[in-house]
Amino acid sequence: MTETTAPTGTHVHHMRQVLLWPLRLMPATGADHTHQRPWEVLRALGDAGGSPWREVVDEFNGDAANFHERHYNEFVTFLPYVQRFLYGEARSGRGETGGAGMRVFRRHDVAQVRVTAHAGAEPVTLSIVHTDLYFFFDVDVVMLNVEVSADDLELAEAQDLLYRFGRGYPAGWDGEGKALHCMHSVEWLDAQGQVLSRSDAQQRDTFLAHVCEKRAPRIAAHWQFMLEPLVYDLGDEPGALRYRQIEYYRMPVMAYLAVQDPRALSREDFIRLGLVTGRGRGALPYSEQHLNDFERQVCYDRFWGGSGAAPAAINDTRYLCSGLSLIVVGAAGSEFFCCRDRGVLAQFRHQHFLLFLIAHLQKSSLLMFSDRLAEALNCLNVVDANSVRRFKRRIRSSFEGFLRFTHRYWFKDISEQTLVRALYQMCATQLGLERLHAEVKVRVEDMNGYLEADSLRRQANTVVRLTVVTIFGLIGTVTTGFLGMNLLAEADAPMSRRLWIFGVVFVVTTVLTAYTMIKSKRLSDFLDVLSDERLPFWTKMKALVGVWRSEQN
Repeated sequence: MTETTAPTGTHVHHMRQVLLWPLRLMPATGADHTHQRPWEVLRALGDAGGSPWREVVDEFNGDAANFHERHYNEFVTFLPYVQRFLYGEARSGRGETGGAGMRVFRRHDVAQVRVTAHAGAEPVTLSIVHTDLYFFFDVDVVMLNVEVSADDLELAEAQDLLYRFGRGYPAGWDGEGKALHCMHSVEWLDAQGQVLSRSDAQQRDTFLAHVCEKRAPRIAAHWQFMLEPLVYDLGDEPGALRYRQIEYYRMPVMAYLAVQDPRALSREDFIRLGLVTGRGRGALPYSEQHLNDFERQVCYDRFWGGSGAAPAAINDTRYLCSGLSLIVVGAAGSEFFCCRDRGVLAQFRHQHFLLFLIAHLQKSSLLMFSDRLAEALNCLNVVDANSVRRFKRRIRSSFEGFLRFTHRYWFKDISEQTLVRALYQMCATQLGLERLHAEVKVRVEDMNGYLEADSLRRQANTVVRLTVVTIFGLIGTVTTGFLGMNLLAEADAPMSRRLWIFGVVFVVTTVLTAYTMIKSKRLSDFLDVLSDERLPFWTKMKALVGVWRSEQN
């Protein structure tokens, strides 16, 4: 399929695409919870030679010679409580760090990716900047982060990359059996250009059979390879670390586009970039009425005016944020826009990436808590005592975990810098984080309230039963102990006889107490009737007889 040449001004001189795929970590078979520190499992697998992932010693924990100004700018962008989550704290006197809320692992064996958008199209080879896994303390979420770069692309090619590359599996197939809305072919390559893994999106029957059998989608082969040794929870492969899809199969995406003349892009171009709808044919992807408020909802145009107080170096820079995407478009001829140390490219790869990561961590964690509550309820069998106990443990664990999440990761503001704060608020609004947090909070509190009410009910029942036993035991105690009188004068009897009498009395008393406990519910009902002065004598006698009446009656 041959594409027409893009018009002047739509040539992309440099492109960065960042995929961020949140996944839920699942417990091992028969366990209620995942590993508290899954990164330790992955680290052990790497040390044993069973994993390509290695923990990243970042600039904040490594050699000061590798700490650059862009890292400093990244750090001071965020508010103190966000800094503690992202970087931890230095322990006084030793320079050691601790308390960071995440661990990062990176693999270096995948150097390039070769993608083909359509059958018969020319393949495009992208450079892998880095591939990371982000783990978060006390949250059963892992994020796959893949950053790729390319030079000298047509705008249509860049639009196709944004639209088709970040798909966990095909959305469907056309009448000829070709996969829809995803890359026709994806191949991971090593540094020598050898193929490490390739996609299987065209194998329709394999995907259909998996959904039919597992009632869950099948992750495409090239993404399964990228995540190894983590294994898909609904697959057949054994593995200590298991994951499951938690959000939509389209991965949240960020993109940096340096073009010759940003103002040569049409409104249609910006709409297709901002909403990530793929290449166009000279028409809007949706109706004009639907796109009427596109600029207000998606565009951040503080630096798109060409005048005003903003420095000339960052004019003609436009940010597009739809929640699931964060795109920045600027001039390739601007040194500030392309600078990887102090410019927009550095901000995109550091500050903007982290605000995007925080927003999607919050969303995926909230969805994870919602899933855990639903799974606990689905596994509840009220007639099975073990099931009830497991249900209570899960709900209490979810409640405690939600409290820790709220205090550790739930930020409404992450920065006082205008741009970062505005983009984060746009992400949070588009993702509906406030509404989702309130909804999950109500569900968790409802579940915890049910457990508290059930606990109070059980305590009340216990108090009632003990009260009944005390009342009826009081009758025998007063009768036999009146004025200290002994019914049997056996004080001087032989020890064996006294022990025998003690044993008989002990057994009889124990049996009567146990029997009273068994009948305590009915005896409690009888006491309620007996204490009601409005009821006649015969009604009270019927209530007494009802204590021994069978359930059928």
